[in-house]
Amino acid sequence: MAEEFNLGQMEEETEAMLRLRYLTPDTAAFAKTAGGFVSLQTGEESYPRVQVVRMFPFSEPEKYVSIRTAEETSREIGVIENLGTFPKEVREMLEEQLELRYFTPVITKIYQIKDEYGYAYFDVETDRGRCRFVIHMGGNAVVHLSDVRILISDIDENRFEIPDVTKLTVKEQKRLDLFL
Repeated sequence: MAEEFNLGQMEEETEAMLRLRYLTPDTAAFAKTAGGFVSLQTGEESYPRVQVVRMFPFSEPEKYVSIRTAEETSREIGVIENLGTFPKEVREMLEEQLELRYFTPVITKIYQIKDEYGYAYFDVETDRGRCRFVIHMGGNAVVHLSDVRILISDIDENRFEIPDVTKLTVKEQKRLDLFL
């Protein structure tokens, strides 16, 4: 027999999902786990592993940080309005998790970009060393964050940034223009 529809329960669950809870140093205790992850204790609730996600990664990287459950279908536990309000050791722990999530090497030189069968093959120098990666020419592989700032996502969802295309040589800009 099918479970009966319970409107009251559905409304409660919806309200709980839409409720915004701010996490502060007084209401949230973060700790590093043995595996290098972050756990959270808030009130009576305990989360052995949480995800740390920027809500505005480009415009407000230190503000409005979402803390979420670690499951694939994660749900938001709460929001840190400003990382600066937390003690240094907690802030560093959360920033470490953010660095892992938002690892984005900066492209400093373009050696070659080759186009074959709808894919572009990049050979570049980054602030982390020389790198080769591939992007799919269709879709949203290249995002213009401003008139001069570009974010490139490869086929493995790794991100690369060019903070200012005008700082590249004219030859590098021409190579890049063919793929933008």
